[in-house]
Order: sequence, then C-alpha cells, then structure tokens
Amino acid sequence: MCKTNYHIVLVIIAVMMTVLTLAGCSDKKHGPLRVERIDTEVDTLVFKARKTGDHQRVLALVDSLEKAGALSPLRINYYRGEGLRELGKDKEAMECYRKATEKALDNYDDLWCYQEAARHLTRILFNEQNYEEFVNTAIPLLSVLDSVESYDPEARIQIHAMLGMCNLKLKQPQQAKENFNIVYAGCQQWLAEDTTGRASFASFQNYDNIAGFYLDLEEFEETNKWLEREEALLPAYVAYNGENMKWLSDYYTARLKINQIETVWGLGNKEEAIRLYDEYKKLPGAEIDYNIFSEIALLMKMGRYAEAADKYAILDRFVQQSGMELSLNTIGIYFTKMEANLKAGRKDSVCYVAKQIVENIDSVITRQKESEAAKLATIYDTQGKERQIAEQQAELAHQRIIGLLVAIVLLIIFFVIYTLVRRRAAKRMAEMRAAQERIENELRIARDIQMSMVPSTFPNYEGLDMYASMTPAKEVGGDLYGYVLIGDKLYFALGDVSGKGVPASLFMAQATRLFRTLAAQKMMPAEICTHMNDALSGEDNKSSMFVTFWLGLVDLTTGHLDFCNAGHNPPVIGGGEHHGNFLDMQPNAPIGLWPGMEFVGEEIDSIKDRPLFIYTDGLNEAENRQQKQFGDDRLLDILRTMHFDSAQQVIDTLREEVERHRNGAEPNDDLTMMCIRIS
Repeated sequence: MCKTNYHIVLVIIAVMMTVLTLAGCSDKKHGPLRVERIDTEVDTLVFKARKTGDHQRVLALVDSLEKAGALSPLRINYYRGEGLRELGKDKEAMECYRKATEKALDNYDDLWCYQEAARHLTRILFNEQNYEEFVNTAIPLLSVLDSVESYDPEARIQIHAMLGMCNLKLKQPQQAKENFNIVYAGCQQWLAEDTTGRASFASFQNYDNIAGFYLDLEEFEETNKWLEREEALLPAYVAYNGENMKWLSDYYTARLKINQIETVWGLGNKEEAIRLYDEYKKLPGAEIDYNIFSEIALLMKMGRYAEAADKYAILDRFVQQSGMELSLNTIGIYFTKMEANLKAGRKDSVCYVAKQIVENIDSVITRQKESEAAKLATIYDTQGKERQIAEQQAELAHQRIIGLLVAIVLLIIFFVIYTLVRRRAAKRMAEMRAAQERIENELRIARDIQMSMVPSTFPNYEGLDMYASMTPAKEVGGDLYGYVLIGDKLYFALGDVSGKGVPASLFMAQATRLFRTLAAQKMMPAEICTHMNDALSGEDNKSSMFVTFWLGLVDLTTGHLDFCNAGHNPPVIGGGEHHGNFLDMQPNAPIGLWPGMEFVGEEIDSIKDRPLFIYTDGLNEAENRQQKQFGDDRLLDILRTMHFDSAQQVIDTLREEVERHRNGAEPNDDLTMMCIRIS
C-alpha cells in the first residue's frame, strides 16, 4: 500500500472514531437528541393493562416488573405515577413523577417517559397553586427538555406556558413574557410541521390559559393579544375535535367569547361589551355550567347583580349532579353567590346562603383535615414519630380552618346587619332629602311671594328720582319697603323686622299690608305708625316681634317732607358743603312693642335737590370674615365723595362696596336701601 493511501485510511478511521465517540457520549452538551418513543414487550404489557381501566392491577403489575428488574427505575416510577394519577391520588403520583425525573438518564430510550413524567409532575404542582415549588421544579426539567429535539414538543411548550403563568403569580412579568414568547414560537413551529391537528388543539388551549391569567390580573392589552391568537386557531380547533368532541368545541367557543367581553369591558368599550354579551347568550356553550360561572363573574364586574344572582340558581344543581364535595376552596362559590344576592338587595337569599355555608362547615373541616393528613402521610411514611408529626400538623391546620370559618360566619352576619342598617339609613336619608327639597321649594315660593310684595318699578313722575332694593340674608327675610302715590303726594317707607327667616317674613307681610292700607286713607306718618303699632302689638303678638320703621310723606311740588321715625337708623340727607349728614330726629319706639303708644312726627320745609338715603342695619353692620363692620363713617365717606348721577347709581355703588367689604363672608343680615331725590 502506498503512503498516500495509508494516510487516507488513517483519516477515515479518525473520522469514524469521532462519530462513534459523539454518538456514545451521554453528555447533552454535544447536541440535541431526537426523542422517539421506543416500547419494549414489557412496555406493551403495561399499556394493555392500562387500557382495561383496572389501575390497581396496573400498580400490581408494575410492582412485579420492578422486582424482576424488567424496567428501568425511571419507567417504573413513571408507570406507577400514571396508575396512581388515574386513581385520583395526585399526591402519591406526584412523588412518583418526582422520583422518575430525579433519576439519571442512563438510557435515552427513557427520555419519552421522562418528558411525560415532567409534564404530569408540573401540572399537579400548578393545579395545587404551589407556584414557588413549581418554578424550582420546572427550571431543571426544562434544561433537560430544551436540549432534546422532540418529535412531540407538547410537554416542553406546556411547561413553559405554566412557568410563565407562575411568573405572573409571583409578580415577575418580564420572565413571564420571555416564557410566553417561547410558547408562541414553539407553537408556531409545531403548527407548521404538524399534520395531525394535535398542534392546533394544544396551542389553542395554551393560548386560552395564558389569556385567562392575564385577564385575572386585568392586563387587558396582553389579554387581547392572546385572545386574538386563540381566535385565529378556533376553526382548526373545532375541526380537530369533530362531532365526537363537539361539546368541548362549544365550551371553548363560548369561553373565548366571554373572555373577549370581559376584556372589551376592561378596556372601557362598554357598549361593544354589551353587544358581544347579547351574541354570547345565543351560543350553545353558554349553557355549560362552567361557562355560566364565568358569566356570573362577568355580570358582577358589569354591576348587573340581579342577573348574576339569578344565574346562581344552577349552583345547587351543579354541586348535586357533579358529585362535588365542598372543600375550603370550592365553598368559596357560595360566598360569591352570597355577594351577588347582597348587592342585588336580596337579604332573604343572603341569609339562606349563609345558612348553607354554616351547615357545611363541619364536613368541610373534616375533609380538609383528612386531606392535610393524607398529604403529610405521603411525605412521611406515617410510621411512629412521623405519624405523630402528620397528625399534629393536621390538627394545627384543622384549628386554623375553624378560626377562618368562624371569622367568615361572623363576617356574613356583619354584612347582613350592615346591609339592613344601611338600607334603613338610606331610606331615612332619602326621606330627609325629600323633606328638605320640599322645604326648600316652599321657601323659594315664599321668597317669590315676599319679593312680589315690594315694588320693582317706581313712579314715573316729573322731577322724582326714586329707587330701592332688598336682598334677604336667607331664603326669606324681614326687611320691607314700599310706597303709595296719591296725586302729587308720595308716601314711602322702609323697615326692619326683628329676627330673620320665615317668622320675620310673616310679620313683614303684615306691616307692609297695614302701611299701604293706612296710607291710602291719607293719614299723616305719625298717625299711620300709631295705628300700625296698635294692630301689631298686644296679645296677638305672642312672639314679641317688632319692626323699626321710617315713614315719609313728601309733596312732590313743594318738596315739603313729613316723616316719623319708629326706632330706625337715621337716614342720610344731602345738602350744603358736606354733601350729606345723618338726619336729626325725635326718638320713637319700634312698632309692635307696646300698645297704646302715640308716635311723634316731624317735618322738613323742603328736600328739593337734597338726596335722601334710607337703609337698614344690614348695610352699616355688614361684617367681613374678621367680623369687622362696614360702619357709619365709611357710609358717610362714600356718600359725600360720590357724584350723584341717579338714585339707582347710589344704591348699586353701595351694594358693590358692601360685597367688597364682606370679601366672601356670608351676609349676617338682610340688606335694604332706598334713595329719593326731588328736583
């Protein structure tokens, strides 16, 4: 053999040795392996036993095969876990799956069993809501599965989906998105390669679970993204299920719709949510019990409590037909039923549901105690000291549950009592509001009547400029003013009744009527005051009310003024260099204090071109926030420095000055002003 051929042979041998070395190496860092399900005759024997449904026989067969050493420890634990899971013993099955996934992978034929054990183990942990333990368990399992090129990626995708949902529960949104991105990429690749339809089925359900988790967290934008992906797969999902699984298609079609409604509602488009809800009610899957519970939750969020309470009529039937035993978790359904009836105002139904909860407390406690003991018995072999520990732990759990349930019952009683008290209070409040509105309406009417008793227009007489205004401090007041024009004689008066409010307004109405009646008889001012005093004082005035009154009678041709002051503030009269001073007057008592009094009148030869300003003490005694009064000096200063344009201008100016002085303070008295000028 030539030297060249010899070297070629050596190269070929080296390459073959490298390939054989890589193929025999058990270290997964050398590249992904493709998992194929390889069943031996022994595996086939186990599968045939499982098909019979006699899972106790399966467990016995697995025990025999283990003693004979016919299966690897990993497969023994996997098959034993499957048998226990089928018997409803998830705790025991979980321990078997855990042992299967803890075994070293000496034989790659076991990888299929490994991934199935990993899938079931994580599923049980996830269903138990043991999120921290799930994360600690799932991450090492995924490090193995991610290195395997599987012909069926379902286990890997499903575990990543559950891991992302656990991340959400553990407040790790970024890690959740990373896992969900892996799920979506894996599903897209699987959908592209799959020819059986299984990928559409599994992907649809993964998307549904992810959307549901985001919806529970009210992350509506993320929810909507996954619901759109789920909706895109709906036709393929329905086709895969076929007629035999039509009920499942109906269930998930309705579930998708109700999740969309809740998302649209959460995003604020309430009209669209209501429209979609009307569509939902027509779907066949809307009548499936589990969807009805979701519909109830939606109705509660929409504030349609009566409809939610009506839907809860299915609860007792559902519990009875499903054979569901109430536990600490499932009894929560009754609490939401109670909440719906409470918010719908159905106190009798609330009490009935509370009675149901109380009646089931003992059985719930017993089942929870048995469950805790069984859980601990799985971990500790319930032998000797371990059994005592398990019983002690179960007893502690029992006591905690009793305390919790007692607190719940007390809370129910509190809510019932609180609701009844609140309803009575609301009823009383409504009655009080109605009464207050009625009183306010009556006061508005009284104000309108009172304001109609004082003139809003004034005589159109040549040479006469007259204006007056009245502003009550409350709805109605006790101030008054008026005038009576008879030929060229003008009677005018202004008064202030003691007190405020309705009593003062009634007394004011009497005084106004008497003034007009007596003035029409052409009496002199002092005579009018004397007659008014006789009518308003004495036994008929049991509340001892009185009115300070200023009454004038002016001859519009000569300017001669007769007047009588009955205890009222002195008017300001203009003239001379000082442009205004308080008028000097004889004292008289207010009208209404003592019967039989004779009032004294006075006169001024002429008030022509001398403005006369009359007012109540709501002007000079007006207070600001610091309770400082407007004052007589300020009143005189304003009138002396003001250029007289008209009677109305004088009153408007003083009203503005009073408001400026108050500076936002509430009026402490009625404010009435009158100004007269004869030229």
